[in-house]
Amino acid sequence: MAKIVSGRMTHHHDGELVVFHVGMTINRWLRPDLWWPVARLMPPMLRELSQDPDSGLLGYEMLLNARGPHIVQYWSSIDRLYDYASATSLSHRPAWTRFNAMARRNPDAVGIWHETHVVERAESVYVGTPVMGLPAATALRPVEKHHHRARARLADGATTAPEDARSHPRER
Repeated sequence: MAKIVSGRMTHHHDGELVVFHVGMTINRWLRPDLWWPVARLMPPMLRELSQDPDSGLLGYEMLLNARGPHIVQYWSSIDRLYDYASATSLSHRPAWTRFNAMARRNPDAVGIWHETHVVERAESVYVGTPVMGLPAATALRPVEKHHHRARARLADGATTAPEDARSHPRER
């Protein structure tokens, strides 16, 4: 069991931060022959990314909901995320090709989804939990006296994006 950290904790991170949610929806639970091969594709990718300190993956949390697995990933930049997704020499592209072939043979058996968030500012608080989420992916810090309220933590913007990423795309 992971060690519980006492007290009010938060995260700290300077630089670009990308939060990437990716998940699988199992639409035919009684057909593990259709969804299990897809579910087995993610662990090798996470292992590959975790073993490469230059991959850009800062950390991840694996969750399970009623529809299937859901992974929250924290990345150091959008470019590193996109580089990994498109690299033909790494695990993602071949896995995506295999998923698409399976999906053509068995439409709607399994769904894949993702959301990408480039984070300008982020606020977090963890009380009496193991190190997880943003603090596990970035840096764990005690909540300072002037940061006891979420509004104050967010106002200080512990996470900041590069200057050019803050402008609206049409303003660049």
